[in-house]
Amino acid sequence: QVQVVESGGGLVEAGGSLTLSCVASGRLFSINDMGWYRQAPGKQRELVADISRGGNTNYADSVKGRFTISRDNAKNTVYLQMNSLKPEDTAIYYCHADIRTTPWSRNDYWGQGTQVTVSS
Repeated sequence: QVQVVESGGGLVEAGGSLTLSCVASGRLFSINDMGWYRQAPGKQRELVADISRGGNTNYADSVKGRFTISRDNAKNTVYLQMNSLKPEDTAIYYCHADIRTTPWSRNDYWGQGTQVTVSS
C-alpha cells in the first residue's frame, strides 16, 4: 500500500519562509506528477503547484515568484519552498501524487495535510 506523508507546516510570520516536504513510500513502480494543493477556511481546494517527473512545473498565479516546487525522484519526494509568505497563504496544504503501483494501475494519492498559518 502506498503512503504519502507531508511535513514542514507550522506558524510563520508574514514575509517569512517555510519549506514543505512530501514523501511517497510503499510498493510503487513509478511516480508521475506530484503537486501541492491547499484549502483555506471557507474556500475550495486549489492547486498551488505541480511538477512532472521530468521537471516541468505549473504554479497558481497567486504564488508565482514566491513559491518553488521541486522533486527528488530518487527519494520519491516533492518539496515546496515558500518565501515571502502572506496571511492569505494560510491553509491546509495537501500533497498529491500520481502513482503507478503496477505497470497497469495508476491512481491519485493524497497526504493527510499539513497546516500552514501565516500571521500578520
